[in-house]
Amino acid sequence: MSNGHDNMSFLEHLEELRWHIIRSLIAIISVGFICFLMKEFIFDTIILGPKKMSFPTYTFLCQAATFIGVETTFCGDEFPFVIQNRTMAGQFSAHVMTSIIAGFILSFPYVLYEFWKFISPGLLAKEKARSRGFIFISSLLFFIGVLFGYYIITPLSINFLGTYQVSNEVLNEFDLGSFIGLVRSSSLASGIIFELPIIIYFLTKAGVVTPKTLVQYRKYALVLVLVLAAIITPPDVASQIIVAIPIVILYQVSIFISRIVVKNQTK
Repeated sequence: MSNGHDNMSFLEHLEELRWHIIRSLIAIISVGFICFLMKEFIFDTIILGPKKMSFPTYTFLCQAATFIGVETTFCGDEFPFVIQNRTMAGQFSAHVMTSIIAGFILSFPYVLYEFWKFISPGLLAKEKARSRGFIFISSLLFFIGVLFGYYIITPLSINFLGTYQVSNEVLNEFDLGSFIGLVRSSSLASGIIFELPIIIYFLTKAGVVTPKTLVQYRKYALVLVLVLAAIITPPDVASQIIVAIPIVILYQVSIFISRIVVKNQTK
């Protein structure tokens, strides 16, 4: 740690953190404003994309089901539901909130950069050298997770929930906020879950977890993963396996990373 940071008081550290947060918020709002101006693309192409049967995921699953001769709901002209808005400010509020979320996702690398600038003075030279790829790897994992949530979890959920009926007398008319919430939560949750190796890295550095602990509780983690997959996907085995596999792989990668950290600390 540099002498300048050694001599900083607790309040000075808080002040520095405040400016890192302010710059991050400015970046998120600035990118969000650009997204706000791109309303047609954000909503018609991205948000409402999984509602169309021409969405790439449905096309692929329809072709796969047809190839193996299995009946599926992925082949069709359109979903049997409509999206509606029932409040005066509903569409405008959805527009603003969606723009902010899009701003956060797109500016995620810069937010990480500000976070890294705050914690890096407290690291040793060797630790800084080993962590140079932190921003790139973390951002890559986050974006992969967001894409996984958008192209896998979201369409699987929409296909199941949008076609599910307790009776033919009950029509599916979903509120705009509910539909956007599904797309947003599926994408963001996956992005955060895919940060698991990075989280384990820092927890191992802090001595909170060890490779032995991760291996010891692996079977419980597997059960938790299956429960999580059951919650965020339709109740069919194929969908749950599709979601569970990458999470299990991430857990195994986290164990490997934890072992490397402990090995380096021992040296």
